[in-house]
Amino acid sequence: MFRISILFLGLLFLGIKALAQVAPAPAAAAPKKQLQALRISGGIKLDGLLDEAVWQQAPIATDFIQQRPNPGVPEKHRTEVRVLYDDANLYIGAIMHDSSPDSIMREMTQRDQFGNSDLFSVFLDTYHDQLNGYNFTVTTSGVQLDGRYSPAGGEDFNWNAVWDARTTQHGTDWVAEMRIPYSAIRFSKLPEQLWGLNFARQRKRDNQQFFWNEVKPTVNGFVNQWGELRGVRDIKPPLRLSVTPYISGYVNHNPLNEEGTKRTTTSFNGGADVKWGINESFTLDATLVPDFGQVQSDNQVLNLSPFEVQFNENRQFFTEGTELFNKGNLFYSRRVGATPIGFYGVRRGANEKILRNPAETRLLNATKISGRTKKGLGVGLFNALSNDVYATVRNTETGEEREVLTQPFSNYNIAVLDQSLKNNSYVSLINTNVTRWGSTYDANVTGGLFRFNNKKNSYALDGSMVYSRRRGTQFGTDKPIDDQDGYKYSLGVGKISGNLTWDINHSIESDKYNPNDLGLLFSNNSISQSFSVAYRKYQPFWKVNNMAFFGQVGHELLYKPTRYQSLYFYNGFNTTFTKSFLQVGYDFVLSPVSHDYFEPRTYPLGDYFVRVPGNADFVAFFNSDTRKRFALGMNAGLQRFGLDERLPRERRLKYSLGAYPRYRINNHLTFSYSLDWSLHRNQIGFVNGGLSQQEALDLPFTGQIMLGRRHVATVSNVVSAAYTFTNRMSFTLRTRHYTSNVRYADFAVLGPDGEERQADYRRNRDNTYNAFNVDAVYSWWFAPGSQVSIVWKNAGYTFLNAEKATPQYFDNFNNTINTPHNNSLSVKVLYYLDYLMVRRPK
Repeated sequence: MFRISILFLGLLFLGIKALAQVAPAPAAAAPKKQLQALRISGGIKLDGLLDEAVWQQAPIATDFIQQRPNPGVPEKHRTEVRVLYDDANLYIGAIMHDSSPDSIMREMTQRDQFGNSDLFSVFLDTYHDQLNGYNFTVTTSGVQLDGRYSPAGGEDFNWNAVWDARTTQHGTDWVAEMRIPYSAIRFSKLPEQLWGLNFARQRKRDNQQFFWNEVKPTVNGFVNQWGELRGVRDIKPPLRLSVTPYISGYVNHNPLNEEGTKRTTTSFNGGADVKWGINESFTLDATLVPDFGQVQSDNQVLNLSPFEVQFNENRQFFTEGTELFNKGNLFYSRRVGATPIGFYGVRRGANEKILRNPAETRLLNATKISGRTKKGLGVGLFNALSNDVYATVRNTETGEEREVLTQPFSNYNIAVLDQSLKNNSYVSLINTNVTRWGSTYDANVTGGLFRFNNKKNSYALDGSMVYSRRRGTQFGTDKPIDDQDGYKYSLGVGKISGNLTWDINHSIESDKYNPNDLGLLFSNNSISQSFSVAYRKYQPFWKVNNMAFFGQVGHELLYKPTRYQSLYFYNGFNTTFTKSFLQVGYDFVLSPVSHDYFEPRTYPLGDYFVRVPGNADFVAFFNSDTRKRFALGMNAGLQRFGLDERLPRERRLKYSLGAYPRYRINNHLTFSYSLDWSLHRNQIGFVNGGLSQQEALDLPFTGQIMLGRRHVATVSNVVSAAYTFTNRMSFTLRTRHYTSNVRYADFAVLGPDGEERQADYRRNRDNTYNAFNVDAVYSWWFAPGSQVSIVWKNAGYTFLNAEKATPQYFDNFNNTINTPHNNSLSVKVLYYLDYLMVRRPK
């Protein structure tokens, strides 16, 4: 098989060479425009009027160029932007001319959310490294959005800064006025600054986006296509010191609490977030005794796979300003404050029951230091501490209680060095470490990665090398860790600019590679290679605005022992129609017979696998015009498998359907709904729950691996409503019901080399899982950086086994609604204190 993979790579490389000979030359980036900023004294009144005389004295940035839907076309309705600055702030004033007042769209949304609205953006690359930058955006309704750009994080709107903006409308014009404090950005101490600069304008009526310095979609990168801001002299990075203390109060009602314990409890918390600018380049962010109780509830699901479920990160401290720590995908922030490692292993005696077993690890604090020097060296340091976590076990006869340690005091640490290079290139070094106190194990992962682009930014070579090291014993036992040393590497080359792009990749993950103490890896032990090609047409033609074709072929082997796993061929397409802005497309995957070595749940891998017949998977989708009051997105899919000739089984099939309607009542109120439905017929999978000793002895193989042929029907419904009172006050409601029903038809026992024998097994293993959540949030930003939030959460879960399981959706819904739910009502107040605002004037 290894020889086959080498031959496969060789054939792909020959294909690459042929494509390179016929591909058109990549487009060059547009010349960089320059704008002079004007120094002022005394500041300006932020009111969206631009009526101060100094605005008329500043040079004007205009003549914007369309980037979509028709790249390269000059704007028809003029945009005029001016930049002022003083010792403390950067000021941007923009006038957007239009054809009529009705042409200016102005939906009101929450902060950091795009709506059906026109907008204006300013982009700053304060170190002029053409890799990293800031985005400050304001809509016609005065809604503020901000984000960061980096090679690791792309466009990251989780980043938030404290700045201000005002907008007004005058007839056929609308005006945006921004004040960006120097404390919101980072820059060098040079006497004269040279910053990357760009402006963008969106006319939502025609779905048009324009840039001051042209951004060509055929050129790789975004920050490298900005213009330049000159004339900013003799400004000093300010002392960036702010404290955001919080107080919060909770009332929780859990009717499922044990008798003899309180079912309604209250709690009060206090803490603070601290930001300190260590120097002009680096900032320390710390959260002391953090409270994450108000974050959106996780989308819990029934997991039948051998891999864990990946949840979204909703905690602001771990989503904001983490682009450096995400280098190499070695940091999964949900590991910090996660389920204790001993949560599922609490031991109890014959007369004992578990009274309390916390499912989350409470953090004591978390700190991150990040920044970039004037020479392009990015440095990131992250540290978090969590305290001991205990479960409480009670003796049912004597009432005596004892505590069982489920998570020892732990330290989580990340260190990152990221050097920006010319030609939009970089090299990086990342280290993650988890140290636990007591008799258990510690983990360390070190990785290096690079990307080198040629001078024309048309071709790139990238790669990585990562080493994982774990030492100690498994928690709660004397058994040594069995994956002490592991590694992975990857290498890729490709064409990154132009209408036609391609890349070829090869990677290996050893059987002992394990970064999961602070990262996320679903499976290791693989050798994989792939070849991808894409053709994108950005200019409108015929009746469409754009078009894109994608293709990929991939091949995967088991690393140890070297055995075949899978081969697949992928093709995708999408386009957007010119007048209706209807987007349509499809994804198609063709896979020959593959071997799933992970489904049997046996280690080491190699002897057992589930044979998956060849299959074809097709998904088609469309999205209607989002400018309309009513918008609809839909997808439908069918996956059809070949017959398994070894056993008399029906053909495997998978059906899926998704519908996502949204209705905007007016510029303040919007309702949305999402439906996701899937049905797996005759799916073959590991039977969860284990076997009794007698059941295992009765099986025809000694491996004792039970597989079941099952029908799995899953439905997820989410209903959301959002009412935005002002651009600083909003109310959102999100309700989710999820149900997954599993019904087994027959069973088989898995032997070595994929052999299966039907088993006369009659125990009912059907099950149904239901989850119901409500998240209601009132939020008021009463001052820059200061917020009051009131949150109500409702949660209920049921797991039905055997005869209690039901495939009827409305039976499950009623059962879930009628089951006692946990309720939580909380109030949290944040108040932003900036040293520069509260210090005494000299």
